[in-house]
Amino acid sequence: MNISIKNSRDAVVLMLAGRLDTSAAQQTATEINALLEEQGEIKKLLCHVGELEYISSSGLRILLSLAKQYSNFSVVECPPDIYQVFEMTGFSKIMTVERALRRLSVEGCEVIGIGGVGTVYRLDDDTIIKVFREGTTMDEVKREITMSKEAFVLGMPTAISFDVVSVGEQFGLVYELLDATTLSACLKQHPERVDEYARKYAALFRQLHAIEIPQDSTVPSAAHHEREQVLHIRRYFPQENIDTMLQILDAIPAGNRLLHLDLQSKNAMMQGDELMLIDMGEVGYGHPLLDLAHAYSAMVTLVGDYEQVIGVPRELGLELWNRAIGYYFEGLPADLVAHRKEQIEVVSCVRNFSWLALSDTFPAEVINECVQLFDERIGSRRDYILDVCKTFSDWRLD
Repeated sequence: MNISIKNSRDAVVLMLAGRLDTSAAQQTATEINALLEEQGEIKKLLCHVGELEYISSSGLRILLSLAKQYSNFSVVECPPDIYQVFEMTGFSKIMTVERALRRLSVEGCEVIGIGGVGTVYRLDDDTIIKVFREGTTMDEVKREITMSKEAFVLGMPTAISFDVVSVGEQFGLVYELLDATTLSACLKQHPERVDEYARKYAALFRQLHAIEIPQDSTVPSAAHHEREQVLHIRRYFPQENIDTMLQILDAIPAGNRLLHLDLQSKNAMMQGDELMLIDMGEVGYGHPLLDLAHAYSAMVTLVGDYEQVIGVPRELGLELWNRAIGYYFEGLPADLVAHRKEQIEVVSCVRNFSWLALSDTFPAEVINECVQLFDERIGSRRDYILDVCKTFSDWRLD
């Protein structure tokens, strides 16, 4: 048996390798206890068994003892044959045991989407994989799976992940999407069909915003999440700028509608004649104004390389958006549509900067560009923006 200790960001990791059989159990238990005593207070203990070849009943009792001693204890990276032992003995029901992830490579795979949370690749004709940015936790990955399933149950056409995998040191989610192509790729290949795609894009938003979230749902508050993101970027902006962004958010009426919160044209996949949602990591409930503002921020006023992020030239993306928002409000008087567009643009100014909270590893030049843009997009227009905010309450949900 080889036993070692390493410290991760928030836990002590006990590494076990080799054969934990009956003959080695007593010595192993002694060495483990000695190593853990040297660590002092342990708030979270992970037992990494990725290189464990065999475990006996005596070895299982060692882990059971650790589970009783440490309230926050998990067995991680459990190989299939070892995991089967935990399942057959019932130990997986009395302690947290996480199966080792299948390892995949995206080398040579087509990139079909890049965002603040991760990059989406096509593995083959049937499957795509979203590789999360470095630092993403398993809890964040599981949240996206949960939100995808929740949206599907509520009636949205969503791609459901069927496997969590490991891609180098990062997590990945594998989705099955038969012959699906991003809306951006469809638009770039057939720009003459922009009006058709705009109608489908608008219909997807309308379908999403028609869904009312029940009180017992696990879908979180979008407004609360957006406030947290604004507070997270205080490191980059003076407090008065943060306060202005919070004033805008606080003016948005309450709502109970399903929101995607990153529904730009690379996060919609065309499968046959139907648009499906992907990238469900930011899903929440609230007022559609916030969702449309997020999309406006991406499709109209994106900071950065537009064609790389959105997948089409800016001029084409703007045409898609302008047609789609017209179809979204189809049937309303022209002056009311113009007013709604003003409201969306004002709220989008928050998303222009709050997206920096998606990662703490954005390059300094990206952060500096956003900081320099603040006065142009919000600071110099503050009075106008706050006047528009006073009108948000007239956007009532039927």
